Amino acid sequence: MNDYVSSAPLFHELTRDDVRAASKDALLLLPVAAVEQHGPHLPTGTDWIIVEYVARAAAAAAAQHTPIVVAPTLPFGSSDHHLPFGGTLSFNTAVYYQLLVDIVTSLHVDGFRRMFILNGHGGNHDVIQLVARDMALRHPLQIGAASYWNIAWDRLIALNAHHGQHLPGHAGGFETALMLALRPELVRLPLPSRVQMQDDDPLRAAAPFRLETHGFWQAIDGYSDNPAQGTAERGRVYLAAIVDAVTHAFLEFDKMTR
Repeated sequence: MNDYVSSAPLFHELTRDDVRAASKDALLLLPVAAVEQHGPHLPTGTDWIIVEYVARAAAAAAAQHTPIVVAPTLPFGSSDHHLPFGGTLSFNTAVYYQLLVDIVTSLHVDGFRRMFILNGHGGNHDVIQLVARDMALRHPLQIGAASYWNIAWDRLIALNAHHGQHLPGHAGGFETALMLALRPELVRLPLPSRVQMQDDDPLRAAAPFRLETHGFWQAIDGYSDNPAQGTAERGRVYLAAIVDAVTHAFLEFDKMTR
């Protein structure tokens, strides 16, 4: 599924004059990800691979209706919680926040006034929300910021993607399924297996508080649920739903910001 050709222009393939011309009207899409350990079976670039596919595929679909420019995916994220395992490249929260501020500032200087940050790593989620808020206060910009699984949440719940696993989890059944669909040659077999979990809470986003526990990731060996539950067939179904939901989100954002 990684051999598609995007019909949305890629920032890094444009000249400076192309960028200047495009910035007058186009929505700028900035995908952000992470390079970090994903258990013994998935590559460290899992989040990067998934969000880049989703971003470019959704942008290609949305570009049939409105101008979009896709910035290079920022591969590194805020992943300090995975550093104890190795196989991780991370910015701490403050540095990552400033990095995104500088990138958005650069895009503002380049002429873009409408931007959407699409995230593929849980550790980045809160930071991108703050960046969007603060940059819209400082500059005449309209910025959207979201993680792809939140955009597609209702569709994934309807597909039972929360049954017996965390959604999106980390290197569990969900992400393993996506990678088996996208880059099966990078998935190490046999997949680690755990006792089937209870269904994830479909209303988890409305939880009354957030709980963080020191040493949590080490206690679960760096992956959240049962990777053996993931299949390529499930991954293809999930990806189709995600790309469609993200495409509609781009078009809705475009309509709201014109």
